[in-house]
Amino acid sequence: MKYVLLGRTGMSVSRLCLGCMSYGPPGGPTHPWVIDEEAAQPFFRKAVEAGINFFDTANHYNYGANEEITGRALKRYARRDEIVVATKVGLKMGEGPNMTGLSRKHVLAQIDASLRRLGMDHVDLLYVHRLDPETPFEELVETLDIVVRSGKARHVAASSMWAWQFAKLRAMQQASGKAGFVAMQNFYNLAYREEEREMMPYCAAENVAVVPWSPIARGFLAGNRPRDGEATNRGRLDAFLQGYFGSDADYRVLDAVQAAAARLGVSAAQVAYAWVLSKPFVTAPIVGATKEYQFDEAIAALDVALDAETVAALEAPYAPRLPMGHR
Repeated sequence: MKYVLLGRTGMSVSRLCLGCMSYGPPGGPTHPWVIDEEAAQPFFRKAVEAGINFFDTANHYNYGANEEITGRALKRYARRDEIVVATKVGLKMGEGPNMTGLSRKHVLAQIDASLRRLGMDHVDLLYVHRLDPETPFEELVETLDIVVRSGKARHVAASSMWAWQFAKLRAMQQASGKAGFVAMQNFYNLAYREEEREMMPYCAAENVAVVPWSPIARGFLAGNRPRDGEATNRGRLDAFLQGYFGSDADYRVLDAVQAAAARLGVSAAQVAYAWVLSKPFVTAPIVGATKEYQFDEAIAALDVALDAETVAALEAPYAPRLPMGHR
């Protein structure tokens, strides 16, 4: 396994981050396509054995069940001081009026709840899952600083938002001496490259870590929704996938990925991962797996080298599209 610094933090993370979203009670309230806790165990064990030390979860994933599973598995397979654990706050956690958002009330209550579920006294990275239009930036900046100064999170980070929002928040953090965002977890893959316009150059210039979510387009670039043929379980049940990918332009990108995979003698998923890994501004893409071969493909992608001609062929079919993933 290769390791890189997470932005300016001094923490070293593996070049792949295991995304734990896929593990929880099947049929749960937010991600019905997941696999259960027992079936998830091989992925945590294999991740640690492969040298992955970076793990990503969120309070929203099946309303905390994912954090519980992740915490128990990491306690079983890893040493806490050797791993980097990230969770998130901001998305819905129930039906009540204060069960969502980034108010001081919600953030401070949820970091405590997340730590209880994880069985940990701190997380290394706390992401703002999505921005809350009802909470002023000033309150958010101050609240996140409280979380860091209390020792409950080592660092704070953000997920998909407009580049101007991210830049403004970081400027406010710097000007006030508050804990600053050290990483951006944004939507980025061969079928969705709009982040290259502003967010990626900004992160590169500021040495902000980039930890892309859905680097293989929620499995679309691995072929989970073929033009002709049966979709996989996630291909059928993942509502976000249904809304994001499936246009003629998307399938042209998939054709290019599959053509490159055939020429290189690897899987389509390996090509899609290798392309994201080839970008110098990317720190560690988040990989998910519900079948062991999917995890093996992600690990193997670290050794797939794409030459300039192949990269050009992969990127040629892309057509600009409306921004996605911010909400």
